[in-house]
Amino acid sequence: MATETLNTDIRRLTVMIFILIKCNSLSCQQFIISFQTVSDCVVGHFYDVSSLSCVQCGEDQRASATGLACVCLPGHRVHKSNGASLTCQRCPPEKPAVTEDGFGCIRCPGGLSEEGTCLCPQGTVRVERDLQGNPLDEARCEACNGDGPAFSLPNNNGDSCERCQASFVNTSNSCVCTPPNVLAGGLCLPPNNLPSNVNSNVNFAELALPVQSVWFLKNLYSSSSACLVFTNLTACQALGNMCVMNMHSFSSVTNDACGLFNLIFRSMAALGTTQDISYWRTNLPWLYYGDQPGLAGRVLQTDPLPIEFSFKGSKKNTDIKLISAVYDVRGEFLRWENVSGGSLQLCPDTALRQRAAYTFGTAYQESCDMSVSELLRTYPEPLFYDVFVDLSQGEARKLLAVPSLVLNQQYNGRYVNQENVKNWYLSRRVFVVDTLSGREKSMSSKPKAIRVAADIKLRFQLVPGTQKGQAFPPLLSVSYKDVFLTDLATQTVRVSFAVEYEMDQNEARKRTDIALGVMGGMAVLYSLLKTVSWKRRISSPLVDMETLLKFLLFYAGDLANVFFCITVGTGLYWLIFSKAQQFVSVLLPLPAQEERMVTYIGCAFALKAIQFLHKLILQLSVDIFLIDWERPRSKAGRTVNASGEAKRDPSPVSIWRTYFVANEWNEIQTIRKISPTFQVIAVLFFLEVLGFSNLALRDPWSTLDRPPQAYKPPYSLTLRYALASTLWLCIGLLQVVFFTVFHERFVEDKIRQFVDLCSISNVSMLVLSHQCFGYYIHGRSVHGHADTNMEEMNTNLKREAESLCGQRGLLPNTDTQTFQVSISTRLRQQYDRIREPLGRRNGPSRLVDASSANPFEQSTRAYNTMNRFLGSVIDHAHRDMDYIVKDKLFLERVIGMELLEPNEKSIFYNDESHSFSDVLFYGNEATLLIFDTLFFCVVDLGSQSFVLAAVLTYVQQMIFRWIRGVLGRRNLANKTLVDERFLI
Repeated sequence: MATETLNTDIRRLTVMIFILIKCNSLSCQQFIISFQTVSDCVVGHFYDVSSLSCVQCGEDQRASATGLACVCLPGHRVHKSNGASLTCQRCPPEKPAVTEDGFGCIRCPGGLSEEGTCLCPQGTVRVERDLQGNPLDEARCEACNGDGPAFSLPNNNGDSCERCQASFVNTSNSCVCTPPNVLAGGLCLPPNNLPSNVNSNVNFAELALPVQSVWFLKNLYSSSSACLVFTNLTACQALGNMCVMNMHSFSSVTNDACGLFNLIFRSMAALGTTQDISYWRTNLPWLYYGDQPGLAGRVLQTDPLPIEFSFKGSKKNTDIKLISAVYDVRGEFLRWENVSGGSLQLCPDTALRQRAAYTFGTAYQESCDMSVSELLRTYPEPLFYDVFVDLSQGEARKLLAVPSLVLNQQYNGRYVNQENVKNWYLSRRVFVVDTLSGREKSMSSKPKAIRVAADIKLRFQLVPGTQKGQAFPPLLSVSYKDVFLTDLATQTVRVSFAVEYEMDQNEARKRTDIALGVMGGMAVLYSLLKTVSWKRRISSPLVDMETLLKFLLFYAGDLANVFFCITVGTGLYWLIFSKAQQFVSVLLPLPAQEERMVTYIGCAFALKAIQFLHKLILQLSVDIFLIDWERPRSKAGRTVNASGEAKRDPSPVSIWRTYFVANEWNEIQTIRKISPTFQVIAVLFFLEVLGFSNLALRDPWSTLDRPPQAYKPPYSLTLRYALASTLWLCIGLLQVVFFTVFHERFVEDKIRQFVDLCSISNVSMLVLSHQCFGYYIHGRSVHGHADTNMEEMNTNLKREAESLCGQRGLLPNTDTQTFQVSISTRLRQQYDRIREPLGRRNGPSRLVDASSANPFEQSTRAYNTMNRFLGSVIDHAHRDMDYIVKDKLFLERVIGMELLEPNEKSIFYNDESHSFSDVLFYGNEATLLIFDTLFFCVVDLGSQSFVLAAVLTYVQQMIFRWIRGVLGRRNLANKTLVDERFLI
């Protein structure tokens, strides 16, 4: 006994060493098998459904008609059979024919058939045994004998005697199954190590409903016993199918389907493995990748597929070739089936659209509501699939097993496959619909519950760093839905099938975080610089809460630009590389992996909205005053006063020039460098009419036109954002270039026209955007008067064109009319002092001076006072409020901050770029364009509709333009003291 045990151990050790050597020689491609079908088996071989390979028949044997078993050659009888193997013996010459059951030899009254059996005349019944079951020399009708050596019973038609089932003969040496033998499933089974009381319950865990399945009750014990005792291949497959119907679940219970399967799996260890795969035990179906956690990572990410996927070029390869071995519920092998035919897809669709699921790189997703009554009618019994990747190339036919992840699988009550990958238990065989295991009373009764594969996903993961389109073996993820049957007429179940592609996003996420950190730090420094500049411009050295708030507002805008640059750059990266690559090197992020991108886009929009509102509020609160340089002229006529003396009355200065300049400023407050209407139309034209939106689909193709009958994959949020933002920005920038280069130069430049209008009108403008900083437009006429008739005006313009008069600049012999001004605190205080009565007028009534209660007189007095004061300041009439004119240093222009403080004198900086437009929409086109881009993209990401996003963006633009126009006109009237009724 000890010697036999030692020999067994030596054989096991030899097998293990051989497996290790084989694994090393194949680079650990331990899950690749040779692909063989029934038709591949040569003469003398049968197709073993357990190992999915051709196996040689024994001596004096040949393959059966189905090719799935061996039978004796003609003229040979079955000498011994136990259901798994048989031996044959040649019939003697005196009895050359073989009986119908194949177990005996007989002499025929007539000739022999091709199968070596007797031929009887038409209308006769061939009887090869007498009534007691004894073999006859010649055929005749006799009663059947159930004792040995006859072991016969009447057949189902009662017209002949036939040998009883082999398990009865082998177990009880009769046709009666006598104790202690067990009759189960039509078999007579001897006592064995299996539990005599099997658990025939099927646990519908989602419903918390255990169902005593009539199928399990009839077949579980017989299948497991026949598999263990007789190594019956069909019984082993049927047992495996019942474990699959129980969701591959492990537990401490050893008498359920999976418990019995694993018990037999361990007991057959001495028989070795199949196809050199350690998890595939001889004579058993392959159901698990081991019974220990932590194996999933090694199975899924150890060795890539020996296939190189390519989207373009002569080596284009995008076909995913999947094939499945199909079994029925009784364990019979049915066929090899191409998975691309839609065998795993429940939703009805065209073959063309279903085949799109197996094009590498195309994210496939289909879902529908299936009628429960239709499922019951279509799937009376479940079919089981072992899925493989077909690696066949030429004559080398190879298959790679596809692991499956059943999300409903339990391990001691835990849904381990819904946890971390380290806890996964991968399996093999799957089914789509099970309407059988939920039947309680009889096979023909309505099931109490059914189980449907509600969510099937085929996942591919790209090998990190690959440049040749290599991917790891796919994972088939299945989530089953338990449906309790109530009303078959109305009950439906939601099912879906998807194919997903993913790659390791850690490197891309790391680079994004680094860029965000670096650029975010630079944004902090830039915002601090802006805050310092703002503090200098308001002439406030104290750091208070207002300073902190201002810093946060500046930082919001700068950080919005950071998020915007990062998201647009990231989106363009995925758009370009995913659509232009030849060999697959990148795959689009999954929808779940796009959450960070969507978060960044949301942050960019929110922060940019804060910056936009901040600038809008500042523009609606700037201080503006129009300085009228016109002086009264004496009338041509004379009047006589009371004393009789002649007197010339001065002609009053017309206010219409000031009104005209104010109206023109009111009009240019909302002009932009782009046309919002053209912007929306152009973007929609490219996206919807020309088909640019198809570039955002989750597939590798860069074609704009897609056939209507072809499958259209879902959109990628990343690509959709990249496409929308890039198009919006490009069209906007092209408009800005056209507006700046062509329109302003050859058609109309309203900003420069406004400056010219000020000169012609003899009106200057002072705009204070900060407490001590602003802009000055010098509009003093070189002709002294602008309130004149048409003839004199034309004469003046002609003289100016011919350089017969002075230049328009503030300084002599200069043309510079626009300046950035940094005024002294003393000048600002005087400015506020003049406006103070107007502030009291708008305050509480107790503060209003009764002597100046007339608002029109008060406004007129304040206007005249301010006009004289500012005019005298420009004319250097106040030594303590004087100013100097100079150019800004290059560094000052770059950092946007003045290095000199106007302590004694104000500073006028020459400004040829007309930066006074910074207090208009015109000078903030970058902020407006980015805000519109983000608004358009955010609406589109939320609605998945470019049309709706374009309409809402246009409405938003019109609303803010209206707000800017209405409130800007009100501020203009209040600050310039021009009656709002004259602003049209």
